Amino acid sequence: MKDLIVVRGGGDIASGVIQKIHRAGFRVVVLEVETPSFIRRTVCYGEAVYEKEVILEGSKAVLVNGINEIDKVLDEGNIAIIIDPSGKTIKKLNPIAVIDAILAKKNLGTKIDMAPITVGLGPGFRVGKDVDVVIETMRGHDLGRLIFSGEAEKNTGIPGVIKGYGEERVIYSKTDGIIKNIKDIGDIVEKDETIAFVGDTPVKSPLTGLIRGLIREGYSVSKGFKIGDIDPRKDQMKNCYTISDKARNIGGSALEAVLYLRRKI
Repeated sequence: MKDLIVVRGGGDIASGVIQKIHRAGFRVVVLEVETPSFIRRTVCYGEAVYEKEVILEGSKAVLVNGINEIDKVLDEGNIAIIIDPSGKTIKKLNPIAVIDAILAKKNLGTKIDMAPITVGLGPGFRVGKDVDVVIETMRGHDLGRLIFSGEAEKNTGIPGVIKGYGEERVIYSKTDGIIKNIKDIGDIVEKDETIAFVGDTPVKSPLTGLIRGLIREGYSVSKGFKIGDIDPRKDQMKNCYTISDKARNIGGSALEAVLYLRRKI
């Protein structure tokens, strides 16, 4: 289908891609896992896995129960979300492009022959072997650059710095267990204030600020699992509910990649 694009992953960066290509007039099908672990879940189309429907910046994503329901959702002008971590539906859908936006820092099964155009976001993909083009996801001068030879920069594991805070603002679980949230995304918290529990272990805010990301209550997490994100800019509430600058940048690059490569096939 010349106007159908499959996006693997429905997280916050993937949602910047999904929104851009949907706005540009493409029909979009998103493949997700059964229990996604989104942190910035208020800006993820993939949250439709839990909520059935999600509206983000004017575009609606709807969960479908099978491939036979996809056309109806697309014909209504919406984004279809289907649970398919392996990508088995791609061959049946026959899209013009497949965009791997999982951001796993490794290739989880995307192949260059899955569609006439294949795009990989971030490290883990080699041009000509895994995909046709790679998009740089590392913040800095090359963010969003289309890579036509080689790979993206390796992941540093260091979050972007906001008001002097980088690693400090990201929260990781200190133990295994089920998370119970005391606070929610959009709440302002003080340093060392309890925002959740993992089992009986309190999760405390590492700094004073705004909860920008917090994993869904009831999720089973392991020690070291990323569960939250604090933004020190307490006046930036809208950022909790809108697509980020990084996601918009990468989304525009993904759209550029599809349009550029479509001219060559």
